[in-house]
Amino acid sequence: MTDFPTGLLFDEAMAVTAEVAAAHRLEIEHPALSRCHGRVLAQDVVAPLSLPPFDNSAMDGFALRHADLSGEQTELRLVGEQFAGLALGLALGAGECARITTGAPLPAGADTVAIKENVRVDGDRVLVPQAKRGHHVRYAGEDVAAGETVLRAGQALTPARVSLAASLGLASLPVRRKPTVAVFTSGDELVEPGMPLRPGQIYDSNRELLMGLLRADGLEPTAWPRLPDDPRQVEIALRDAACAFDLVFTCGAVSAGEKDHIPAVLGQFGRIHFWKVKMRPGMPLLLASMDQARCLGLPGNPVSVLATYLSFGRALIDGLQGRVEPRPKLRARLVGGIEKSHPRREFVRARLRSDEDGVLWVDPNPATASHRLRAAADSDALMVVAEGEQRLQEGAVMEVWPYALG
Repeated sequence: MTDFPTGLLFDEAMAVTAEVAAAHRLEIEHPALSRCHGRVLAQDVVAPLSLPPFDNSAMDGFALRHADLSGEQTELRLVGEQFAGLALGLALGAGECARITTGAPLPAGADTVAIKENVRVDGDRVLVPQAKRGHHVRYAGEDVAAGETVLRAGQALTPARVSLAASLGLASLPVRRKPTVAVFTSGDELVEPGMPLRPGQIYDSNRELLMGLLRADGLEPTAWPRLPDDPRQVEIALRDAACAFDLVFTCGAVSAGEKDHIPAVLGQFGRIHFWKVKMRPGMPLLLASMDQARCLGLPGNPVSVLATYLSFGRALIDGLQGRVEPRPKLRARLVGGIEKSHPRREFVRARLRSDEDGVLWVDPNPATASHRLRAAADSDALMVVAEGEQRLQEGAVMEVWPYALG
């Protein structure tokens, strides 16, 4: 249990996590667009056509030739209509116009649209005010040119990006497979919510916390039975899960206590990439590989689970799927001052608020112990305090990770 790095700095451990994830990137699949939302694009997407694909009207009105306009108002002859849909092959000659609706293709010869509200119609006579050439016209290719790269490998597919793919006629996209995830909590002291408690027992809150975080990130985790404080049963359960899942998350039993059996099992039957990170909360974090799975052993205190999942859990999930687009992180000004008397990087539960001037402020919760789950429930972000002992004054600019990151 000594041939792997221990006590890494946060950034060192994050680099190892990225390296491990990149070495085990998940395979590419091509689901229908409706199943691509939230997925990670595996290959660049090149536009097979231009957007718009043809010159069209941006408004309901009348298509005309700008060269026919003279003075403040011009009388034109109405010769037809073109509604959005199949192009009818209309062509305009001198002094002619056509009724047109939003999105409809421009008739041949037309280069300008007069909006309906500004025009007077009397039978087939249309009085049109002066207008600029090209007014209310959407030109072919002004949004996307055919052959242009519009989406990049490693991007997360937001609804707008999936919609762009649909507008290009693409029925599916190449994405990385979503990892399958097994979730374990551990400890003989844990009891399922709803069951009676005996002296010395507590309810299992970590399972709901971790399962909820994973689901919020678009995954479909599987909750396994609680791991007891028995090394043989821990071995059987973890080895079984590692054969069937891409990721195995555990909560608790990763420190150096008498009943912390997970490091020994992963060290014997797998490979430990690092153990213990200089962060608070979450120091006993462990990353390992066993069989087909990457195993992330999270500490047992619930706030440690939150901090290590939002940092290393998400990094591992993103890396397996090849996501290169960074998760959004905010900058906010500190409410009040804080003093940090330890050298580790710290993640402080906090709430975000914006003042009337549009300045974003972060207000740290005074509860700092890693078992204080209510403080996490009362907060909506983690405030990052860099390594080293330091005293921060009110108004200091802090890095902030909202719980919900896109």
